[in-house]
Amino acid sequence: MNYLNKKTVEDIDVAGKRVLVRCDFNVPMKDGEITDTKRIVGALPTVKYLSDNGAKVILCSHMGRPHNIFNDVVKLDKKEKKKVDALPEEERAEATAKLLEAAKGDIKKFSLAPVAAELSKLLGKEVIMAKDIIGEDAKAKAAALNDGDVMIIENIRFYAEETKNDPAFAKELASMADIYVNDAFGTAHRAHASTAGVADYLPAVCGYLIQKEISVMGGALQNPKRPFVAILGGAKVSDKIGVINNLIDKVDTLIIGGGMAYTFFKANGHSVGTSLCEDDKVELAKEMMAKAEAKGIKFLIPVDTVVSTEFAPDSEFKTVPSDAIPDGWMGMDIGPKTRELFAEAVANAGTVVWNGPMGVSEWTNFAHGTIAVAKAIAESDAISIIGGGDSAAAIEKLGFADKMTHISTGGGASLEFLEGLVLPGIACLNEK
Repeated sequence: MNYLNKKTVEDIDVAGKRVLVRCDFNVPMKDGEITDTKRIVGALPTVKYLSDNGAKVILCSHMGRPHNIFNDVVKLDKKEKKKVDALPEEERAEATAKLLEAAKGDIKKFSLAPVAAELSKLLGKEVIMAKDIIGEDAKAKAAALNDGDVMIIENIRFYAEETKNDPAFAKELASMADIYVNDAFGTAHRAHASTAGVADYLPAVCGYLIQKEISVMGGALQNPKRPFVAILGGAKVSDKIGVINNLIDKVDTLIIGGGMAYTFFKANGHSVGTSLCEDDKVELAKEMMAKAEAKGIKFLIPVDTVVSTEFAPDSEFKTVPSDAIPDGWMGMDIGPKTRELFAEAVANAGTVVWNGPMGVSEWTNFAHGTIAVAKAIAESDAISIIGGGDSAAAIEKLGFADKMTHISTGGGASLEFLEGLVLPGIACLNEK
Protein backbone atom coordinates (compact mmCIF):
# COMPACT_ATOMS: atom_id res chain seq x y z
CA MET A 1 0.00 0.00 0.00
CA ASN A 2 1.20 3.51 -0.83
CA TYR A 3 0.47 5.92 2.01
CA LEU A 4 2.92 8.63 0.94
CA ASN A 5 0.11 11.04 0.00
CA LYS A 6 -1.73 11.16 3.35
CA LYS A 7 -2.46 14.55 4.93
CA THR A 8 -0.50 15.53 8.03
CA VAL A 9 -1.14 17.99 10.88
CA GLU A 10 0.63 20.66 8.82
CA ASP A 11 -1.88 20.32 5.96
CA ILE A 12 -4.86 21.63 7.97
CA ASP A 13 -5.74 24.68 10.05
CA VAL A 14 -5.89 23.62 13.71
CA ALA A 15 -6.18 27.04 15.40
CA GLY A 16 -9.14 27.16 17.78
CA LYS A 17 -10.17 23.61 16.82
CA ARG A 18 -10.69 20.70 19.20
CA VAL A 19 -8.28 18.02 17.99
CA LEU A 20 -8.60 14.39 19.09
CA VAL A 21 -5.16 12.75 18.94
CA ARG A 22 -4.73 8.97 19.12
CA CYS A 23 -1.35 8.38 20.77
CA ASP A 24 0.45 5.22 21.86
CA PHE A 25 0.94 5.66 25.60
CA ASN A 26 1.00 1.90 26.25
CA VAL A 27 4.06 2.36 28.46
CA PRO A 28 5.59 -0.24 30.81
CA MET A 29 4.62 0.25 34.46
CA LYS A 30 5.93 -1.11 37.76
CA ASP A 31 4.36 -0.35 41.14
CA GLY A 32 2.41 2.53 39.63
CA GLU A 33 5.52 4.12 38.08
CA ILE A 34 6.37 4.44 34.38
CA THR A 35 9.62 2.56 33.71
CA ASP A 36 10.20 3.75 30.13
CA THR A 37 8.94 7.10 28.81
CA LYS A 38 10.06 6.69 25.17
CA ARG A 39 6.52 6.47 23.80
CA ILE A 40 5.46 9.58 25.67
CA VAL A 41 8.51 11.50 24.46
CA GLY A 42 7.77 10.25 20.93
CA ALA A 43 4.35 11.92 20.99
CA LEU A 44 5.70 15.35 22.01
CA PRO A 45 6.40 16.82 18.52
CA THR A 46 2.76 16.34 17.47
CA VAL A 47 1.30 17.48 20.80
CA LYS A 48 3.56 20.56 20.92
CA TYR A 49 2.82 21.50 17.31
CA LEU A 50 -0.93 21.37 17.92
CA SER A 51 -0.74 23.24 21.22
CA ASP A 52 1.65 25.89 19.86
CA ASN A 53 -0.67 26.45 16.91
CA GLY A 54 -3.71 27.14 19.07
CA ALA A 55 -5.46 23.77 18.98
CA LYS A 56 -7.47 22.47 21.92
CA VAL A 57 -5.78 19.10 22.26
CA ILE A 58 -7.62 15.97 23.46
CA LEU A 59 -5.30 12.96 23.77
CA CYS A 60 -6.45 9.34 23.92
CA SER A 61 -4.62 6.02 24.17
CA HIS A 62 -4.92 2.49 25.46
CA MET A 63 -2.75 0.91 28.11
CA GLY A 64 -2.60 -2.86 28.50
CA ARG A 65 -5.70 -5.02 28.26
CA PRO A 66 -8.00 -3.97 31.09
CA HIS A 67 -11.46 -5.30 31.86
CA ASN A 68 -14.07 -3.15 30.11
CA ILE A 69 -14.67 -1.05 33.15
CA PHE A 70 -16.86 1.95 32.59
CA ASN A 71 -19.80 0.38 30.81
CA ASP A 72 -19.55 -3.29 31.75
CA VAL A 73 -18.73 -3.02 35.43
CA VAL A 74 -18.94 0.34 37.17
CA LYS A 75 -22.21 1.30 35.52
CA LEU A 76 -23.36 -2.34 35.20
CA ASP A 77 -24.96 -1.94 31.79
CA LYS A 78 -28.08 -3.88 30.83
CA LYS A 79 -26.24 -7.00 29.73
CA GLU A 80 -24.13 -7.10 32.89
CA LYS A 81 -27.11 -6.27 35.09
CA LYS A 82 -29.06 -9.16 33.54
CA LYS A 83 -26.25 -11.55 34.47
CA VAL A 84 -26.28 -10.34 38.06
CA ASP A 85 -30.07 -10.27 38.28
CA ALA A 86 -30.23 -13.86 37.04
CA LEU A 87 -28.27 -15.06 40.08
CA PRO A 88 -30.03 -16.26 43.25
CA GLU A 89 -30.77 -13.30 45.53
CA GLU A 90 -28.18 -14.30 48.13
CA GLU A 91 -25.43 -14.30 45.47
CA ARG A 92 -26.24 -10.96 43.80
CA ALA A 93 -24.59 -8.64 46.29
CA GLU A 94 -21.39 -10.68 46.36
CA ALA A 95 -21.24 -10.91 42.52
CA THR A 96 -21.72 -7.15 42.19
CA ALA A 97 -19.08 -6.45 44.82
CA LYS A 98 -16.58 -8.72 43.04
CA LEU A 99 -17.13 -6.94 39.73
CA LEU A 100 -16.74 -3.53 41.32
CA GLU A 101 -13.59 -4.64 43.17
CA ALA A 102 -12.07 -5.94 39.92
CA ALA A 103 -12.94 -2.63 38.30
CA LYS A 104 -11.25 -0.60 41.03
CA GLY A 105 -8.09 -2.69 40.64
CA ASP A 106 -8.10 -2.24 36.87
CA ILE A 107 -8.77 1.50 37.10
CA LYS A 108 -5.71 1.92 39.30
CA LYS A 109 -3.49 -0.49 37.34
CA PHE A 110 -4.38 0.72 33.84
CA SER A 111 -5.19 4.38 34.43
CA LEU A 112 -3.48 6.97 32.24
CA ALA A 113 -3.09 9.33 35.22
CA PRO A 114 0.70 8.64 35.46
CA VAL A 115 0.97 9.46 31.73
CA ALA A 116 -0.83 12.78 32.30
CA ALA A 117 1.63 13.61 35.11
CA GLU A 118 4.65 12.75 32.94
CA LEU A 119 3.30 14.76 30.00
CA SER A 120 2.75 17.74 32.29
CA LYS A 121 6.43 17.60 33.27
CA LEU A 122 7.65 17.24 29.69
CA LEU A 123 5.42 20.00 28.30
CA GLY A 124 6.02 22.33 31.23
CA LYS A 125 2.31 22.90 31.75
CA GLU A 126 -0.68 21.06 33.20
CA VAL A 127 -2.18 18.27 31.15
CA ILE A 128 -5.81 18.07 32.26
CA MET A 129 -6.89 14.53 33.18
CA ALA A 130 -10.49 13.40 32.58
CA LYS A 131 -11.94 10.80 34.90
CA ASP A 132 -13.75 9.01 32.08
CA ILE A 133 -13.74 8.62 28.29
CA ILE A 134 -17.03 9.73 26.74
CA GLY A 135 -18.71 10.55 30.04
CA GLU A 136 -19.74 13.83 31.62
CA ASP A 137 -16.28 14.65 32.98
CA ALA A 138 -14.47 14.19 29.64
CA LYS A 139 -17.11 16.13 27.70
CA ALA A 140 -17.20 19.00 30.19
CA LYS A 141 -13.40 19.31 30.25
CA ALA A 142 -13.19 19.13 26.44
CA ALA A 143 -15.82 21.86 26.11
CA ALA A 144 -13.94 24.10 28.59
CA LEU A 145 -10.56 23.88 26.85
CA ASN A 146 -8.84 27.09 25.80
CA ASP A 147 -6.63 27.41 22.72
CA GLY A 148 -3.32 25.62 23.41
CA ASP A 149 -4.69 23.53 26.31
CA VAL A 150 -3.93 19.81 26.45
CA MET A 151 -6.10 17.16 28.11
CA ILE A 152 -6.13 13.38 28.17
CA ILE A 153 -9.10 11.05 28.57
CA GLU A 154 -8.95 7.74 30.40
CA ASN A 155 -7.72 4.43 28.97
CA ILE A 156 -9.75 3.96 25.80
CA ARG A 157 -9.85 0.18 26.32
CA PHE A 158 -11.94 0.57 29.46
CA TYR A 159 -14.76 0.29 26.92
CA ALA A 160 -15.33 -2.99 25.05
CA GLU A 161 -16.65 -0.94 22.12
CA GLU A 162 -13.12 0.35 21.41
CA THR A 163 -11.66 -2.94 20.14
CA LYS A 164 -14.97 -3.86 18.48
CA ASN A 165 -14.81 -0.58 16.50
CA ASP A 166 -18.39 0.11 17.54
CA PRO A 167 -19.78 2.94 15.32
CA ALA A 168 -21.92 4.48 18.09
CA PHE A 169 -18.90 4.62 20.44
CA ALA A 170 -16.66 6.05 17.69
CA LYS A 171 -19.30 8.71 16.92
CA GLU A 172 -19.58 9.64 20.60
CA LEU A 173 -15.78 9.92 20.85
CA ALA A 174 -15.64 12.03 17.68
CA SER A 175 -18.39 14.34 19.00
CA MET A 176 -15.86 15.94 21.39
CA ALA A 177 -13.62 17.14 18.54
CA ASP A 178 -13.45 18.92 15.17
CA ILE A 179 -10.39 17.10 13.78
CA TYR A 180 -8.85 13.65 14.26
CA VAL A 181 -5.09 13.01 14.27
CA ASN A 182 -3.66 9.48 14.39
CA ASP A 183 -0.12 9.36 15.74
CA ALA A 184 -0.15 5.80 17.11
CA PHE A 185 1.66 3.69 14.52
CA GLY A 186 1.90 0.76 16.95
CA THR A 187 -1.88 0.29 16.72
CA ALA A 188 -2.36 1.41 13.10
CA HIS A 189 -2.87 -2.22 12.02
CA ARG A 190 -5.93 -2.46 14.30
CA ALA A 191 -9.36 -1.31 13.10
CA HIS A 192 -10.48 0.02 16.49
CA ALA A 193 -12.85 2.90 17.26
CA SER A 194 -10.04 5.31 18.21
CA THR A 195 -7.65 4.23 15.43
CA ALA A 196 -10.04 4.08 12.48
CA GLY A 197 -13.70 4.42 13.47
CA VAL A 198 -13.57 8.13 14.41
CA ALA A 199 -12.27 8.97 10.92
CA ASP A 200 -15.81 8.29 9.63
CA TYR A 201 -17.00 11.39 11.50
CA LEU A 202 -14.07 13.84 11.41
CA PRO A 203 -11.43 15.17 9.01
CA ALA A 204 -8.51 12.78 9.63
CA VAL A 205 -4.75 13.34 9.29
CA CYS A 206 -1.54 11.85 10.66
CA GLY A 207 0.85 13.19 13.28
CA TYR A 208 4.64 13.36 13.01
CA LEU A 209 5.31 9.80 14.23
CA ILE A 210 3.10 8.18 11.62
CA GLN A 211 4.33 10.64 8.99
CA LYS A 212 7.90 9.45 9.62
CA GLU A 213 6.90 5.77 9.46
CA ILE A 214 5.13 6.37 6.16
CA SER A 215 7.93 8.44 4.61
CA VAL A 216 10.87 6.26 5.70
CA MET A 217 9.39 2.75 5.47
CA GLY A 218 7.05 3.57 2.61
CA GLY A 219 9.84 5.35 0.74
CA ALA A 220 12.17 2.37 1.16
CA LEU A 221 9.58 -0.02 -0.24
CA GLN A 222 8.53 2.25 -3.11
CA ASN A 223 11.91 3.58 -4.22
CA PRO A 224 14.83 2.07 -2.23
CA LYS A 225 18.44 3.12 -2.52
CA ARG A 226 20.16 0.01 -3.87
CA PRO A 227 21.38 -2.57 -3.20
CA PHE A 228 18.28 -3.22 -1.07
CA VAL A 229 18.91 -5.86 1.62
CA ALA A 230 16.18 -7.34 3.82
CA ILE A 231 17.07 -9.36 6.92
CA LEU A 232 14.31 -11.49 8.41
CA GLY A 233 14.60 -13.48 11.62
CA GLY A 234 12.32 -14.74 14.33
CA ALA A 235 10.86 -18.11 15.11
CA LYS A 236 8.47 -19.11 12.34
CA VAL A 237 8.29 -18.99 8.55
CA SER A 238 4.50 -18.78 8.90
CA ASP A 239 4.85 -15.40 10.65
CA LYS A 240 6.87 -13.98 7.75
CA ILE A 241 5.37 -15.60 4.63
CA GLY A 242 3.59 -12.41 3.59
CA VAL A 243 6.68 -10.29 4.23
CA ILE A 244 8.95 -12.60 2.23
CA ASN A 245 6.48 -12.71 -0.67
CA ASN A 246 6.16 -8.92 -0.71
CA LEU A 247 9.90 -8.20 -0.36
CA ILE A 248 11.08 -10.83 -2.83
CA ASP A 249 9.77 -8.56 -5.62
CA LYS A 250 11.62 -5.53 -4.25
CA VAL A 251 14.99 -6.54 -2.74
CA ASP A 252 18.38 -7.44 -4.18
CA THR A 253 19.35 -9.66 -1.24
CA LEU A 254 17.10 -11.53 1.19
CA ILE A 255 18.69 -12.87 4.37
CA ILE A 256 17.00 -15.48 6.57
CA GLY A 257 18.06 -16.15 10.16
CA GLY A 258 16.48 -17.10 13.47
CA GLY A 259 14.35 -20.16 14.13
CA MET A 260 12.71 -20.07 10.73
CA ALA A 261 16.06 -20.80 9.02
CA TYR A 262 15.78 -24.48 10.00
CA THR A 263 12.68 -24.94 7.85
CA PHE A 264 14.83 -23.78 4.90
CA PHE A 265 17.62 -26.20 5.99
CA LYS A 266 15.10 -29.04 5.78
CA ALA A 267 13.90 -27.75 2.40
CA ASN A 268 17.52 -28.21 1.22
CA GLY A 269 17.46 -31.82 2.41
CA HIS A 270 19.45 -31.31 5.64
CA SER A 271 18.70 -32.87 9.00
CA VAL A 272 17.69 -30.30 11.62
CA GLY A 273 17.89 -32.44 14.76
CA THR A 274 15.40 -31.14 17.33
CA SER A 275 15.49 -27.57 15.94
CA LEU A 276 12.33 -25.57 15.50
CA CYS A 277 10.96 -26.56 12.09
CA GLU A 278 7.59 -26.14 10.42
CA ASP A 279 7.23 -29.33 8.41
CA ASP A 280 4.10 -28.04 6.70
CA LYS A 281 6.07 -25.07 5.35
CA VAL A 282 9.01 -27.00 3.86
CA GLU A 283 7.53 -27.04 0.34
CA LEU A 284 6.78 -23.33 0.62
CA ALA A 285 10.40 -22.68 1.65
CA LYS A 286 11.55 -24.55 -1.49
CA GLU A 287 9.23 -22.42 -3.63
CA MET A 288 10.54 -19.19 -2.09
CA MET A 289 14.17 -20.14 -2.74
CA ALA A 290 13.31 -21.13 -6.32
CA LYS A 291 11.43 -17.86 -6.86
CA ALA A 292 14.41 -15.84 -5.58
CA GLU A 293 16.78 -17.76 -7.87
CA ALA A 294 14.53 -17.19 -10.88
CA LYS A 295 14.47 -13.44 -10.15
CA GLY A 296 18.25 -13.27 -9.67
CA ILE A 297 17.93 -12.33 -5.99
CA LYS A 298 20.59 -13.41 -3.50
CA PHE A 299 18.85 -15.62 -0.95
CA LEU A 300 21.14 -16.15 2.04
CA ILE A 301 20.54 -18.69 4.80
CA PRO A 302 23.04 -19.65 7.54
CA VAL A 303 26.07 -21.72 6.51
CA ASP A 304 26.82 -22.68 10.11
CA THR A 305 24.73 -22.71 13.27
CA VAL A 306 25.15 -22.77 17.04
CA VAL A 307 23.40 -25.83 18.41
CA SER A 308 22.48 -26.88 21.93
CA THR A 309 21.37 -30.01 23.73
CA GLU A 310 18.33 -28.30 25.22
CA PHE A 311 16.37 -25.05 25.13
CA ALA A 312 17.98 -23.37 28.13
CA PRO A 313 20.29 -20.36 28.64
CA ASP A 314 23.15 -22.36 30.18
CA SER A 315 22.91 -25.56 28.13
CA GLU A 316 25.87 -27.19 26.38
CA PHE A 317 26.44 -25.70 22.90
CA LYS A 318 28.76 -25.92 19.89
CA THR A 319 29.00 -24.64 16.31
CA VAL A 320 28.38 -26.99 13.38
CA PRO A 321 27.90 -26.61 9.59
CA SER A 322 24.27 -26.07 8.64
CA ASP A 323 24.14 -29.42 6.89
CA ALA A 324 25.55 -31.31 9.88
CA ILE A 325 23.24 -30.72 12.85
CA PRO A 326 23.53 -33.85 15.03
CA ASP A 327 20.51 -35.83 16.14
CA GLY A 328 19.23 -34.61 19.52
CA TRP A 329 20.68 -31.09 19.08
CA MET A 330 18.75 -27.93 18.28
CA GLY A 331 19.73 -24.73 16.47
CA MET A 332 19.88 -21.64 18.73
CA ASP A 333 21.81 -18.98 16.77
CA ILE A 334 23.70 -18.32 13.53
CA GLY A 335 27.38 -19.33 13.59
CA PRO A 336 30.52 -17.17 13.14
CA LYS A 337 30.89 -17.84 9.38
CA THR A 338 27.27 -16.84 8.85
CA ARG A 339 27.80 -13.65 10.85
CA GLU A 340 30.61 -12.73 8.45
CA LEU A 341 28.50 -13.65 5.40
CA PHE A 342 25.55 -11.53 6.55
CA ALA A 343 27.83 -8.61 7.55
CA GLU A 344 29.40 -8.62 4.07
CA ALA A 345 25.94 -8.42 2.47
CA VAL A 346 25.07 -5.45 4.69
CA ALA A 347 28.40 -3.60 4.23
CA ASN A 348 27.69 -2.48 0.66
CA ALA A 349 23.92 -2.05 0.99
CA GLY A 350 22.09 1.15 0.07
CA THR A 351 19.02 0.24 2.12
CA VAL A 352 18.67 -2.33 4.91
CA VAL A 353 15.40 -3.45 6.50
CA TRP A 354 15.71 -5.76 9.52
CA ASN A 355 12.92 -7.53 11.36
CA GLY A 356 13.51 -10.38 13.79
CA PRO A 357 16.45 -11.72 15.85
CA MET A 358 19.03 -14.18 14.50
CA GLY A 359 18.78 -16.52 17.49
CA VAL A 360 17.54 -16.77 21.06
CA SER A 361 18.89 -13.28 21.64
CA GLU A 362 17.59 -12.90 25.20
CA TRP A 363 20.23 -15.46 26.32
CA THR A 364 23.89 -14.34 26.21
CA ASN A 365 25.26 -17.58 24.71
CA PHE A 366 22.88 -17.32 21.76
CA ALA A 367 22.80 -13.55 21.20
CA HIS A 368 26.04 -13.27 19.18
CA GLY A 369 24.31 -13.50 15.79
CA THR A 370 21.81 -10.75 16.59
CA ILE A 371 24.62 -8.57 17.98
CA ALA A 372 26.74 -9.13 14.86
CA VAL A 373 23.89 -8.12 12.53
CA ALA A 374 23.10 -5.04 14.62
CA LYS A 375 26.78 -4.04 14.59
CA ALA A 376 27.07 -4.57 10.82
CA ILE A 377 24.04 -2.37 10.15
CA ALA A 378 25.31 0.31 12.57
CA GLU A 379 28.68 0.40 10.77
CA SER A 380 27.20 0.53 7.25
CA ASP A 381 26.36 3.70 5.31
CA ALA A 382 22.98 2.27 4.34
CA ILE A 383 19.57 3.75 5.03
CA SER A 384 18.73 1.45 7.95
CA ILE A 385 15.18 0.61 9.01
CA ILE A 386 14.58 -1.55 12.07
CA GLY A 387 11.12 -3.08 12.06
CA GLY A 388 10.18 -2.85 15.73
CA GLY A 389 9.83 -5.70 18.24
CA ASP A 390 12.88 -7.76 19.27
CA SER A 391 15.14 -6.17 16.63
CA ALA A 392 14.41 -2.70 17.97
CA ALA A 393 14.97 -3.89 21.55
CA ALA A 394 18.35 -5.36 20.57
CA ILE A 395 19.42 -2.12 18.86
CA GLU A 396 18.41 -0.06 21.90
CA LYS A 397 20.13 -2.44 24.33
CA LEU A 398 23.38 -2.41 22.36
CA GLY A 399 23.43 1.38 22.14
CA PHE A 400 23.19 1.48 18.33
CA ALA A 401 19.90 3.42 18.16
CA ASP A 402 21.52 6.71 17.14
CA LYS A 403 23.29 4.98 14.25
CA MET A 404 20.02 3.81 12.64
CA THR A 405 18.03 5.87 10.16
CA HIS A 406 14.73 4.71 11.60
CA ILE A 407 13.53 2.40 14.35
CA SER A 408 9.85 1.63 13.88
CA THR A 409 7.54 2.31 16.81
CA GLY A 410 5.28 -0.63 15.98
CA GLY A 411 6.18 -4.33 15.97
CA GLY A 412 3.01 -5.86 14.49
CA ALA A 413 2.22 -2.74 12.48
CA SER A 414 5.67 -2.56 10.90
CA LEU A 415 5.49 -6.25 9.98
CA GLU A 416 2.13 -5.73 8.26
CA PHE A 417 3.50 -2.59 6.56
CA LEU A 418 6.42 -4.63 5.17
CA GLU A 419 3.92 -7.28 4.13
CA GLY A 420 2.05 -4.72 2.04
CA LEU A 421 -1.19 -5.17 3.99
CA VAL A 422 -3.76 -2.43 4.55
CA LEU A 423 -3.22 -0.62 7.88
CA PRO A 424 -6.73 0.59 8.85
CA GLY A 425 -5.40 3.38 11.09
CA ILE A 426 -3.56 4.92 8.12
CA ALA A 427 -5.86 3.92 5.26
CA CYS A 428 -8.67 5.93 6.91
CA LEU A 429 -6.68 9.22 6.80
CA ASN A 430 -7.48 11.90 4.21
CA GLU A 431 -5.44 12.22 1.03
CA LYS A 432 -3.64 15.47 0.16
